Amino acid sequence: MEPSLSGVLGLMQLTDSALPTGAFSHSLGFETYMHAEQLEDRESFSAWLEMFVDQQLTHTDALAVRLVYAAEDFERVEDLDDLVTVQALPRQIREGGITMGGRLLSIGARSYPGEWVQRYEQGVVEERLHGHQATVWGVLARELGVPEDTAVASHVYATVISLTQNAVRGIPLGQNTGQAVIRDAQHWVGRAVAVSRDLVAQGIAEEVLGAVAPGLEIAQMNHERQRARLFMS
Repeated sequence: MEPSLSGVLGLMQLTDSALPTGAFSHSLGFETYMHAEQLEDRESFSAWLEMFVDQQLTHTDALAVRLVYAAEDFERVEDLDDLVTVQALPRQIREGGITMGGRLLSIGARSYPGEWVQRYEQGVVEERLHGHQATVWGVLARELGVPEDTAVASHVYATVISLTQNAVRGIPLGQNTGQAVIRDAQHWVGRAVAVSRDLVAQGIAEEVLGAVAPGLEIAQMNHERQRARLFMS
């Protein structure tokens, strides 16, 4: 079923790179590779970004969104909120997901209130829930009537765009180079949608949730102790 026009516009608003969630201040680990002089151009950043999409975004965020869509009641969403939050081992990644999720939830609850959205916000206010960005987006996308595959793709793609914009500033890459990377990344986003869909169909989505390459997580942990930093994570 196609979403309504209001649903499409809501999706565009909440996944826009200009939405003030604080994403502009997070590298989600690529700054560690910059510091090690392993990310210096389009080719090296593209290789890192493809790996990040295939690993962390596919096996964490994409699956979390799909599991929210599969939830039969809000209590299941509460369980997922805990699960998705605790699987993030690097402290900065865990805290960043909560910070950006809280901002997204605050904006979304005022613009598109619904039963689950309001219950989620209340749980965060009462500090019973964390408000991880992926589960927050899953709840908001459901409320907007966004199809599941579109909800997954839009979240992954929005993260890709934010990271690329940050790399344009941080590495730095040129603006045209950044757009070329984003175009290449559309293939990886499509793969994340397909792989996460297959994992849910196989009934193993929760089992593999958070199955991320150890090297990526170690790099994200090392960022906490990096002497000079441009980004918060």
